[in-house]
Amino acid sequence: MTQHVFADDETLRQTIEGPRAFVTGWPVWHSRSPLIHGAWLKQFGLSGSYERLGIPPEEIGDFLADFAGNGFVGGNVTLPHKETVFSLVERRDAAAQAIGAINTLWLEEGKLTGGNTDAYGFAANLDALLPGWDAAEEALVLGAGGAARAVVFALLDRGIGRVRIVNRTAARAAAIAESFGPRVSGHGEDERETLLSRADLLVNTVPVPPKEPDEEKYGWSPPLPDLSGLSDKALVTDIVYVPLETPTIAAARARGLTVADGLGMLLHQAVPGFERWFGQRPTVDAALRALVVADIDREG
Repeated sequence: MTQHVFADDETLRQTIEGPRAFVTGWPVWHSRSPLIHGAWLKQFGLSGSYERLGIPPEEIGDFLADFAGNGFVGGNVTLPHKETVFSLVERRDAAAQAIGAINTLWLEEGKLTGGNTDAYGFAANLDALLPGWDAAEEALVLGAGGAARAVVFALLDRGIGRVRIVNRTAARAAAIAESFGPRVSGHGEDERETLLSRADLLVNTVPVPPKEPDEEKYGWSPPLPDLSGLSDKALVTDIVYVPLETPTIAAARARGLTVADGLGMLLHQAVPGFERWFGQRPTVDAALRALVVADIDREG
């Protein structure tokens, strides 16, 4: 099996000794996890490494089969491996079991164990930026992809009484709702306006459409969604963080609503893994956020 390793100079300087962790996906070059974990390794003065491993889907099983032999204490899993790895680990935590996807790996009593920290990261971001968010009686989730499952898990775990999922394909929203029980329901786009009027918390999980080449040349601004139906007291968040100012966030700001962008979810979800692998619990602070924002700005 061929591993396609991508590591920046800062990461390479920290690979001499100590625990080794990684992020794997296909592709994985765009991942900002090495930047986050590298900053924490430097902050704590720890030896160790956090590396990019680009592993094609057909090779992920072989890689995991020799996890310990590869010299790693753990790692992160991103697209397209999250659901595949779910079926390959020997143990799963409660969040991974409910969400149906793995984003964090470690060895526990010699067994390959998988967890999911996306729900933790989502909730921790809102705790920091939208205190009191979990007092919402009804939440509206836009989109029914894998990330929506993590959001729904977090909402239910924090006591939100009713969660509504709206998706272009209503059947996908209904499938997620069915797996989480009676507090969750799935809906098509035709019900969006009615559900907006009842929502205390709006969560967007739908990615921003990619730019076309001519849009890149002549300028491009995605249309803002109509959030006029939301209550003036509604809270709005988006788990998408590129761009930081998503159409949903921009539309909510235009309404004067309180918002939280999605970058904090990325930062907070990294905390449990780092603590497990390297033995220190890091904090998400303004300096770390600024570091990642600068990297996003460089990428345009």
